[in-house]
Amino acid sequence: MLEDDSDALFDPPAPSTAMAKRRRRIRDDSTAAVQKSLEIQPFPSWARLRTNPVDNADAAADAVFAAGASLARLDQIMRSGADISRAGIGSADVSSAGKNFGTDGAEPVFVGALRQRLALRAAVACATIARLREDEGALRDAEHLAGFNAALTPGGRLHRLWRLFAMSQGQNNARLDAAFMRTAADCLELPPHINVTALVDLAEEASTVGNPLNAAARVSAASLQSMSDAPQIDAEIFALWLADLVLARRLAWAAPLPLLATVVTHPSLRTASNRRPRPSDPDWSVSVARAAARAAQDAYALASELARRSDKLLSVTPKLRAKRAERVVTLLLDDDCVSPARAAKAGGLSERASRRLFDRLVALGAVRELTGRANFRLYGL
Repeated sequence: MLEDDSDALFDPPAPSTAMAKRRRRIRDDSTAAVQKSLEIQPFPSWARLRTNPVDNADAAADAVFAAGASLARLDQIMRSGADISRAGIGSADVSSAGKNFGTDGAEPVFVGALRQRLALRAAVACATIARLREDEGALRDAEHLAGFNAALTPGGRLHRLWRLFAMSQGQNNARLDAAFMRTAADCLELPPHINVTALVDLAEEASTVGNPLNAAARVSAASLQSMSDAPQIDAEIFALWLADLVLARRLAWAAPLPLLATVVTHPSLRTASNRRPRPSDPDWSVSVARAAARAAQDAYALASELARRSDKLLSVTPKLRAKRAERVVTLLLDDDCVSPARAAKAGGLSERASRRLFDRLVALGAVRELTGRANFRLYGL
């Protein structure tokens, strides 16, 4: 079979000087992206949380040490925006994405996908806590395939709660006000008389004192008192959400990452009484440290994977012929997954052109189809 782009079969005419420069620039940008992704080194073994800690006075210190080291490594990635290439996307598209790329300390280009993929993990864990039957696939479908005005399922509301963290991006160090807190409370259908202003004040106070781990433990434990009328499981899930919000504010991240809830059901975090840790536990601060260590390590691994995948996506972007394909690329970098219908609307494409674009991206190895279905497909890094 003959391939039109095979250099072995035909001798193409000599390219113009301008074309040669353009190809060289694209090749150089793609190479730089690959090289920069290698800067995310494997997580050091000495900083990993021990699976079976010794039950003595050193166990708490070990947990705090592992959490600090893990969060520090994750923090480096969260400020690595200057080291991530935007090959193939112009400055206007970068500005429309709402990120300060190319400046020291900026978030990396794939941070939206990282944040929303962690949100999905947190929703799965919280659905398990709430004894819901919705798994990862069902939660993903509920968010990305349901109609705009469709009523969310209980699991879908949990997913939406953690996806709210992306809404605070671009605000002054993670948005925190009564309206945002009420929106979060409504995702759990907390009683309307819950004093969200008191919860805001509690989070603001915790965000200004103590180290990040203690601040997260303090706000999550104290918030239970303000939600005494709410169902216990809902209150505990909301406390975990508050803990991640305060942790991000203490670390000066642009917006929170879902962390603690993603691992709270992990067997290695079970207490001496063989149950998951709860904010009401007397040793909750130690549980927060252990959870933060494990969650940061998992997020680090996921970020490393997404960095490689985003570099691949950006390297093939100049090869895409569809008009406004850059807008679809931005969607893929900013979310867990994208449906062809959503991409068509954002990029001004027909749905057929959108599907062909995703087929092309899959063939190039730049994105994956995440559902395994023939219809109603979803694509992501």
